[in-house]
Amino acid sequence: MSHPQRTGLAVSALLVIGMRWSDRLIGLVSTLVLARLLVPEDFGIVAMASIMVGLIDVLLDLGVHVALIHAKSPTRADYDTAWTLRIIQAGISATLIALLAPLAVTYFGDARVAPVLYVMALSVLIASSENIGIVDFQKHMAFGQDFRFFFYRRLAGFVVTLALAWWLRSYWAMVIGALTGRLVGVMLSYRMHDFRPRLDLSRFRALWSFSQWVLVRNIGSYVATRVDKFVVGGYGATGMGSYSLADEIAAMPTSELLAPLGRVLFPAFVEQRDRGDDLLRGFTLALGVQTLVAVPAGVGLALVAPQAVPILLGEAWAMTIPLIQILALVNVVGAITHSSIYLLLAQGRVKALAGIAWLEPALFLALAIAFAHRTNLSDIALIRLGAVIAGGAVFFALVLRWTPGLRLRHLLAQIWRPLLASAGMAAALHLLPVDALPALPALLAKIAAGAAVYAVLMLALWRSARLPDGAERYCLQKIRILWANLARQSFKQ
Repeated sequence: MSHPQRTGLAVSALLVIGMRWSDRLIGLVSTLVLARLLVPEDFGIVAMASIMVGLIDVLLDLGVHVALIHAKSPTRADYDTAWTLRIIQAGISATLIALLAPLAVTYFGDARVAPVLYVMALSVLIASSENIGIVDFQKHMAFGQDFRFFFYRRLAGFVVTLALAWWLRSYWAMVIGALTGRLVGVMLSYRMHDFRPRLDLSRFRALWSFSQWVLVRNIGSYVATRVDKFVVGGYGATGMGSYSLADEIAAMPTSELLAPLGRVLFPAFVEQRDRGDDLLRGFTLALGVQTLVAVPAGVGLALVAPQAVPILLGEAWAMTIPLIQILALVNVVGAITHSSIYLLLAQGRVKALAGIAWLEPALFLALAIAFAHRTNLSDIALIRLGAVIAGGAVFFALVLRWTPGLRLRHLLAQIWRPLLASAGMAAALHLLPVDALPALPALLAKIAAGAAVYAVLMLALWRSARLPDGAERYCLQKIRILWANLARQSFKQ
């Protein structure tokens, strides 16, 4: 990859991460405030309905936006067909959600799920009419527009949700807030992009040839990330609410780094797919940067959870502490394997990804059956962790087999230092004498000590490896550039 290309990718990645963090700051504030205004049972009702809606939605999701991004020169007919397919999918999904609502009530044992499902079915219908043209924001890396769309949509839902939560003190605040966000999203999509979709199915076969495997993969990925929640659903609304919120919080440090990078990496890898050496260099650099930042973030969250939860969520959520600690490690494994998904997707290996996506839920079910006598929430989280680790090892083996020129040493060269430094950080924080301190000083002490220990260990390990090219050099260069720009601006002022 040439220097201008790497610089462009870096700028895009930093821009999207910054925008994503701005967006997720709203989400974090919303979660923390709602946790104070509502109770675990409220979160559980919404989580139960969301699992049902998500499963039906993903069963019919053709992934048409992925097909449009992957296509080199999509035509207007491609966009129109993609939009039409999404409308048809939503209509079928909404109908199934309404018809299966009584079944959900029977499974979860809570009649409050049914009316929530009816509103969510309406939300699915509304969202399907979004302007398909906004796919261009990601396809052409117009991440400023991409951010504004998602940010304004999130902001509308945020304001409505918090206002209703303060007024109603009910789970309906989250349901109506989400519906509002969908409505605003539809209006924004037509205001921000001048494309006007029409009903058309002329390109169905062309899109289906690619999308059918995206569909299989999406179903497997959804099941992989929700199969544990289906099991937890039998523990009632309180257990479901605690587990779901723990999973959401555990994913924040890593998902807020990985999700925006994914929006950059996929179109970038598609552009480089015909240049083998550039593609491999881009992939290994992305793997290194993601591991360098996301792994210590996930491990750090697991270490500070006992102090962070009482401060941020309140004592009512104390049961989430061991769940957050385990599920944070689940997301650490996801951080290491994340960029490999986009590598294979850019190469068009959707069939391979479709098969891999089903590996983790199969492993989870096998482990769940083997340890069926252990039934508490922490054990379910541990079973998911075991499935993710085993699935990640198999996934990397297959990536090495299917990617020409990629070797195990290329992967290990990027991940061994962050993993070792994170382990050292964990050991240091375990020995840190903070038990006698109040929660807030203990939390701040752990965060400061953890960051310092990790940074020192990373630099020491990098120097011991003779300063190879990779994530460390790349990040230091970007920090120097950022620092120089800030100093230049301060001097001008």
